Amino acid sequence: MNARISGIVALAVFVMTGSVDAQTRNPHARRNVAPAAPAVSDQALAIQVLLDRAHFSPGQIDGTFGTNTLQAMQAFARARGLPSSDDRATLLEALGGTTIEPLTTYEITEKDAEGPFTEVIPKDLMEQSKLPVLNYTSILEAIGEQFHASPTLLKRLNPGIEFRAGAKVRVPNILPADQAQAGDATVTVSQSASSLTVTDANGQILMYAPVTSGSEHDPLPLGRWAVTSVLQNPTFNYNPELFWDANPAHTKAKIPAGPNGPVGVVWIGLDKEHYGIHGTPEPSLIGRTQSHGCVRLTNWDAARLATLVKKGTPVLFEE
Repeated sequence: MNARISGIVALAVFVMTGSVDAQTRNPHARRNVAPAAPAVSDQALAIQVLLDRAHFSPGQIDGTFGTNTLQAMQAFARARGLPSSDDRATLLEALGGTTIEPLTTYEITEKDAEGPFTEVIPKDLMEQSKLPVLNYTSILEAIGEQFHASPTLLKRLNPGIEFRAGAKVRVPNILPADQAQAGDATVTVSQSASSLTVTDANGQILMYAPVTSGSEHDPLPLGRWAVTSVLQNPTFNYNPELFWDANPAHTKAKIPAGPNGPVGVVWIGLDKEHYGIHGTPEPSLIGRTQSHGCVRLTNWDAARLATLVKKGTPVLFEE
């Protein structure tokens, strides 16, 4: 997704009206400026796609060996008993790289092109509250999220191609979203590693993903918690009195739902008041910036997590 929102939601609370109350700073108080994109590596792209297919998420697929990708490689190597993630040829083989093509062709549909889109999303939350929904801003952004890829990567893979209905574009060959059934799983968030791991009752890893969690002002509340609710497409109840650096001119407001909303497409509430796990409109910043207490994932990782947890699922926040 395009860079717009930097410090996204931190403390939030699920309410039965189908929305989320914020207990954090203004998500739009400060924006991060992304550096120039490094060159795409064919090997990095292949490993990222294969890790994603194995449910060891590298975060946003961008074709580079960034921190999220390197940590996902290490997590996969440990889980599979490989001696090291540094031997990339062995890693690729273990991931199925000898039989799976990292890219595939996708034909953009009329439905993709129709949107609807929210072409301009204001930085200011009060202005956002005036909109009916916070959809994707363009076909490119929507296709990027569908295939877990950065818009920059998609443009590099498809030079000169206009993203419109009927266009055939090269995209990461990820697996379709599955309908995993919530079981006796445990969610563990590592503050130091900026990662989330879901394990089953036998200790097998069901999912690994990079996260953003905690900050100096709103540290991650270490301890054992439990899931209390899973809310799809949540709205966001903004109360500036509860934000430590809110704009003094702001008043309470309800921010509409949508993939570009402050908590993305999913809110998973916890029994630690005001805390939860949620999506984000800024997948490129996951694992690279601070949050304000809550745990943020890419929208697609948050959506997968929502299929693996249920009310009562234990959640461990660790140093």
